[in-house]
Amino acid sequence: MELFMVVLGGKPEGRHTEQHDVFFGIAETLKDLVPEMNRFWPELADRMHIDSWRKVSQVQNYHIAVVPKSKLKPETEESSSNKLFFVNLGGYKPEDMEEYHYKQLVVANSLAEATKIAKASTFWKHHNSSHIDDKYGIDVDDIYEIQDLLDAHFKSNYHLAIVRSEDDVADDKLEIGYLKISKLLSWD
Repeated sequence: MELFMVVLGGKPEGRHTEQHDVFFGIAETLKDLVPEMNRFWPELADRMHIDSWRKVSQVQNYHIAVVPKSKLKPETEESSSNKLFFVNLGGYKPEDMEEYHYKQLVVANSLAEATKIAKASTFWKHHNSSHIDDKYGIDVDDIYEIQDLLDAHFKSNYHLAIVRSEDDVADDKLEIGYLKISKLLSWD
């Protein structure tokens, strides 16, 4: 089983522009997650597309493994103090009406440490005003522990094991570009 991070897009009824959200799920293949994606965003069920996605198995020199809870010893689930966080940074550019976002995964042992790591990103350093919505300042838009973002079915059946890699290994490849769900369903 693999952990997947997916940026979903579509235009819900009554909206003027395309909307986006981030989905996390556990499956053998990306295609297997389509029913979960439809449940995640029911307003766009069978009308959404994927803008980008990645398998999540390597983050900041940490290996991320999906382990069935049935194969865990009780003490294993709490053995690592490290957690996997999703961070969504926001910022603006002069004379541009758009709010830009940078989505990243961070391994840290606390929310405070994850925030500190996120603020060291290139995005943070190069945007005019990173912010909290409704208030200018220096902070992140959203930050969540991945385990909290998973559907209850995934949380009850799987554990994310985070183990420091011995070697310096790059993060997983990010697959970027418009992908129709119908095309995904045709993949072998």
